[in-house]
Amino acid sequence: METSLRYSGDAKALKLHAKQNLLLLSDTFLQVRGELDTKYGGPSYLSAMLRRFYNQPPQLAASLGLGVQFDKREKLGYVVRGKLGFPVLSDESVRFNVKGRCDVDKDLKQRKSRGAAEFSWSVFNFQKDQDVRLKIGYDIVDKVPYMQIRENNWTVNADVNGKWNIRYDL
Repeated sequence: METSLRYSGDAKALKLHAKQNLLLLSDTFLQVRGELDTKYGGPSYLSAMLRRFYNQPPQLAASLGLGVQFDKREKLGYVVRGKLGFPVLSDESVRFNVKGRCDVDKDLKQRKSRGAAEFSWSVFNFQKDQDVRLKIGYDIVDKVPYMQIRENNWTVNADVNGKWNIRYDL
């Protein structure tokens, strides 16, 4: 099980996040996620999603997900997400990714779409036992540039509108 501590400037509360992947087939698994909001003392997010990965040819990475989720604000809903990535450099340290997501309410009436295009640069052994990844992207729906810096267990996300969050993987 993967667990992390998360904090954002918007929520102003520490959240405990957990994710478990259950292998169903060699390229398909069930992903279960949950989040506990320490401000309210209860779950703020629960989801279950079937995810399938496609890696043909090997340097192309694509995934498709379909699931159900519960969010304390929007209640029960459904989600569809996809991602496609391919290397820009031959050593695959720089990749270009296109990703999209659509959340739909339980009555299939209201939907919220998101999409982004990003470059990701991974530097393994930046220093001894230290890996670093830098992402620079553009949110197509909100028309907002964003960035992510990840160093081993720490991740910081920020956009040009001043939204930010930080995550520590346990």
